[in-house]
Amino acid sequence: MTRFLTAAVFCLLPFLASAQVAPPGAESCGGCHGVPGTALPALSQLKSDQIAIAMADFRKGAREATVMDRIAKGFSEPETEAIAKWLAAREHRP
Repeated sequence: MTRFLTAAVFCLLPFLASAQVAPPGAESCGGCHGVPGTALPALSQLKSDQIAIAMADFRKGAREATVMDRIAKGFSEPETEAIAKWLAAREHRP
């Protein structure tokens, strides 16, 4: 049994090493932006630079919003870029 577990862990290591940990706050984005065809843009259809630019615009007040301006102000530019890269890497594009 121990040999089997050792072999299983060894085989899974490449997958575990490549798994990305979500930056703080990133996993909550899909709650509102997860479904294509709804009133809010689906993040699965955006590239990381598009997400980061939109968040910067919300943070600066250059883009009209109901709540995104307040959400965006809670993240620094580096945090926003990390979130955008993580979202773009994990979402499935059509």
